[in-house]
Amino acid sequence: MSLAVGAASSTKIMGFDEQSNEEVSETKTIGKTSPGEEEEHHHDAPKSGGISRHASESSICATEEEEEEDEERKIELGPQYTLKEQLEKDKDDESLRRWKEQLLGSVDFNSVGESLDPEVKILSLAIKSPGRSDIVLSIPEDGNLKGTWFTLKEGSRYSLQFTFLVGNNIVSGLKYTNTVWKTGVKVDSAKEMLGTFSPQAEPYTHEMPEETTPSGMFARGSYSARSKFVDDDNKCYLEINYTFDIRKEWLST
Repeated sequence: MSLAVGAASSTKIMGFDEQSNEEVSETKTIGKTSPGEEEEHHHDAPKSGGISRHASESSICATEEEEEEDEERKIELGPQYTLKEQLEKDKDDESLRRWKEQLLGSVDFNSVGESLDPEVKILSLAIKSPGRSDIVLSIPEDGNLKGTWFTLKEGSRYSLQFTFLVGNNIVSGLKYTNTVWKTGVKVDSAKEMLGTFSPQAEPYTHEMPEETTPSGMFARGSYSARSKFVDDDNKCYLEINYTFDIRKEWLST
């Protein structure tokens, strides 16, 4: 999450930093002409009468975009395989086998399933601040939280650390996104690339860069936020909505 509160502060919080037809423009001038003139205009390029056509920049851009869309529609992806099938393919090729081992790392073969879809379970969020014990927050599977989830001290340095499990298949391009509101106004949004992970029995941890909470009268108060964990295919593994506070001091433990 990241947050920029009003004009008074620029610091961040919780990762919140906040078709093929060518279109033409047409100009048509209607006037009286003699039959001879009409015939002449029919054979020659349009002059003051008739229709003159000029391609606008927006028309050209629109055509390029349509061509790109057509190209994308022409792309045919090859067959997909489960991770177990990938491991079984070319197993007699020693060089390929070693390459796959390096690529996949310490894969727990008991965690490899028959489905194409990976499984990602976000286990916990830890808020780490120098000189203090970590605040470890469990995350409900349904993402529903009631009340204030945590409180941060204004002007304090902190970082977020996520713990999560990956099973069944490789998850590619796992991202964390966060949007923050205060009194109904969107104050910031952020996106953090966590990476690509193969299945394993032990949970992964990812710590985000250290940030500093904003401070001052306008920074203090209650915030609402929505966090998501999605992959390159925009599959959402968790969406969580919550509230948190920024106060003068940490809550007593």
